[in-house]
Amino acid sequence: MARQQAWRTALSVGAWTAAVVAGVALVGVASLAVSGWLIRGVEATNGDRRTAEERSSLGDYFGGVSAVFSGLALLLLVATLLFQQRELRMQRLELSLQRAELIASRDELHRSAEADLRTLHVQLTQMVMDDPSLAAVWNDFRGEPDSALRQNLFANLTFNHYVLAYSWGSFSEDDLIAHAENLLDSSTFRRYWNATRAHKAQLSPDSPEGRVFQLFDQAFADRLQAPPASP
Repeated sequence: MARQQAWRTALSVGAWTAAVVAGVALVGVASLAVSGWLIRGVEATNGDRRTAEERSSLGDYFGGVSAVFSGLALLLLVATLLFQQRELRMQRLELSLQRAELIASRDELHRSAEADLRTLHVQLTQMVMDDPSLAAVWNDFRGEPDSALRQNLFANLTFNHYVLAYSWGSFSEDDLIAHAENLLDSSTFRRYWNATRAHKAQLSPDSPEGRVFQLFDQAFADRLQAPPASP
């Protein structure tokens, strides 16, 4: 698309250049034709060219006509340049809008693909929760009884829910800390967090999941440092 736009721009500039050249040539031809017509008229009136040349005022007259046509040619050139500048500005704006649209479309496709991938992850997790025997194939919580396995898998789904919501801008970081503090009130979620913390600590801090882990871990550390509630 960008190549086609550049080709159209080149054609437009070439067309304007050809129009300018044709306009200047037309003005020149018109100047010669008018000058010849005036000279023949003067010769017919005064008898011959020598008589006409003796009248210096006619030279000034032709000079004025030439200046008029030169001014018209200059105005035509300036107008053409202004039109070209305006067209190039509009084309740059159009390219900028197209670039922004492509970026937005790419981001939307990325979010859609991420949502599809997480949906597949949820489906696989639900299959393991429904049939614990499948945990022999894919299980990050080996050695846990079936009830604890289901609880850990559900806690992992909950954590991934907040990751997806954060990546889409549904929750702010303050919101996530508040939700993390609420989840960490559960001993079951704290057990899940202790079991997965070392693995999540290896996530890239620039990724949404890595950032959510940092916020949850901050809430977990604040909970450990908080003084016990008075009876």
